[in-house]
Amino acid sequence: MDDDGDEYAKLIRRMNSPRVVIDNDASEQATIIQVDTVNRHGTLLELVQVLTDLNLVVVKAYITSDGLWFMDVFYVTSNDGNKVKDEGVLHSIKKALETDAYMHSSMNNSIGMLPSKEHTLIELSGTDRPGLLSDVSAVLTDLRCNVVNAEIWTHNARAAAVMHITEQSTGCAVEDPKRLSLIKELLSNVLKGNDSIRTPRICISSPVVTHKGRRLHQMMFAARDFQRTETEIVNRNSAAPFVIVSDCADRDYTVVTVRCIDRPKLFFDTVFTLTDMQYVVFHGTVIAGRKEAYQEYYIRHVDGFPISSEPERQRVTECLEAAIERRGSEGLELELCTDDRAGLLSDITRILRENGLNIRRAEISTKDGKAQNTFFITDVSENFVDPKTMSSIEEQLGQVVSHVRGKNAQPKFPEETPRSFLLGSFFKGRNFQNFGILKSYS
Repeated sequence: MDDDGDEYAKLIRRMNSPRVVIDNDASEQATIIQVDTVNRHGTLLELVQVLTDLNLVVVKAYITSDGLWFMDVFYVTSNDGNKVKDEGVLHSIKKALETDAYMHSSMNNSIGMLPSKEHTLIELSGTDRPGLLSDVSAVLTDLRCNVVNAEIWTHNARAAAVMHITEQSTGCAVEDPKRLSLIKELLSNVLKGNDSIRTPRICISSPVVTHKGRRLHQMMFAARDFQRTETEIVNRNSAAPFVIVSDCADRDYTVVTVRCIDRPKLFFDTVFTLTDMQYVVFHGTVIAGRKEAYQEYYIRHVDGFPISSEPERQRVTECLEAAIERRGSEGLELELCTDDRAGLLSDITRILRENGLNIRRAEISTKDGKAQNTFFITDVSENFVDPKTMSSIEEQLGQVVSHVRGKNAQPKFPEETPRSFLLGSFFKGRNFQNFGILKSYS
């Protein structure tokens, strides 16, 4: 019976698989990708996730999905801002959108199925403080564990991390129950620190197929990093995202408008937040460029109703602001590349700590004996790093430092920028060809 059900599900997927058209001629600046598919909750997120994971930059997007079918149009470029012209890459994009996005759309929260015996998964969340990553990595080094890859986020005095570790001696997953229990106990002590209010959360298991970005968003949300005091709200800097949640009564939608500094993966972060909060995007427009991004979404809850109360509107606003800020690139970006070795992460984070620096976000990876680590750092007061301090760190780290990026100034919005202008034409009987963005493919 189960086999028959699986075969039926496969048949339904084949009958309703997405139709993908890629055009490199209709726009001078970007490659246009049009996707037509059955409208299922989460499908838009999967499409955006595929584009993001392929390191494509979405500079514009148009979404419409009344009824059972939707059409998305994405303007994308490579990371260098050029069209995607490599035929092999274009084929990979088309294949991924026609298969992976649809196949995964029904998976709840993108938590996968098969555990791995190569790594042990550690999920950490708790109160942020200067030197936290240094303490965590020092404990793992003392316990003779290697960090194979990891991603660490901090926001609003909270911290969350997803780490894959192995035994130093074997390079395999940590399987001894006593060792796992000891790791959990010591890391709990590190995360707890002097904080008696917020209980740290630690999960240690065999890793499954999971998307780090999704998982970190969920962990930060569970830690309620979207909550702010009145003082924190008043003291937010000029680069804070601008989010408005309002009614579109004549069409029975809720309109969400976002204006913020543009950055990589912004589109994914906002779509994920709305999807994970159980909202459906029926129409949307995204325009990025000139260091600023505009997003506008017409949404309803999965039960078909728009937002009906001020507390719910406020919650959506707060959660979107938090999602945008979590992956924000505050401070200097320090990129390190060197031969991997036991204790490397502990040594690097110790040097940063001893120089009075705080790690706001980090991406750790190792492959073929090489370690590639990226840190976003500020001083302990969350101000920008003094150039003299940076020079001292580069001397201590030597040839390990491959790139340093950033400016000693807070980013600000351009003074003259258009306000919300995006989706009125959807409700005047127009289609995508009225935007002048596509040729007809019929």
